[in-house]
Amino acid sequence: MAKASDLRKDVIDIRSGRRLGELIDIEIDEKSGRITAIVVPGEGRWFGLFGGGPDIVIPWTKIVCIGPDCILVEIDRPVPL
Repeated sequence: MAKASDLRKDVIDIRSGRRLGELIDIEIDEKSGRITAIVVPGEGRWFGLFGGGPDIVIPWTKIVCIGPDCILVEIDRPVPL
């Protein structure tokens, strides 16, 4: 079992090797209770709070691996929220 605080991990795109940011939120399907997407802050945002572009939503199907230090994803291009 994981706590929400355990999910504060860096999100890395394996195609580009680029760090997309730190996980700031998740989207959950209310009917099934399953996670449908993770959310990282848009470029230029500081701790997900100030300035920058829209948040980036990454569908759950694009997650390759969740490790102890980071979440690896494979995306064509980030989808803004």
